[in-house]
Amino acid sequence: MCNLYSLVTPQAEIRASFGVSADRAGNMPPLPGIFPDQRAPIVRVGDDGERTMEMFRWGIPGPKQFGEHPVTNVRNVKSPHWRPWLKPEYRCLVPVSSFSEYADTKPKKTPTWFALNEDRVASADEV
Repeated sequence: MCNLYSLVTPQAEIRASFGVSADRAGNMPPLPGIFPDQRAPIVRVGDDGERTMEMFRWGIPGPKQFGEHPVTNVRNVKSPHWRPWLKPEYRCLVPVSSFSEYADTKPKKTPTWFALNEDRVASADEV
C-alpha cells in the first residue's frame, strides 16, 4: 500500500459496506491525510467471529536490526521476520476513500490522488 491515503467516508457507510457488527472506532472525523504510524480505522474479525471496526496504528513493526520502524510494504514474504505477520489472524480490511502516490517532480515530490470518482481531488497543500 502507499504511504498516504484518506478516508472521508461516513462511519455508517463503512459499517454497512463491510458488515460491521461492532464499531469501536469512536466518533471518527474525516481523515483527509493518513500517514504511516498514525491511527486509522480497520475492520477485522474479532474473537467472537464478528466484524469489528477499531482504530489501529498503521504499519507493521520492522526488523530489530533496522530500528523496528513501522513498515507499510512487505516485499520479502520469505523473510523469517515477516512470515508470522502473514497469518490470517493479522489480516484486516483497511477502508480508504483514496490513496496517493508521489510524482517525482522538482524541486519537491507532489502527491497524485487516485479514487473511484472525483469526490476526492486533492492538491499538495491539502495534506
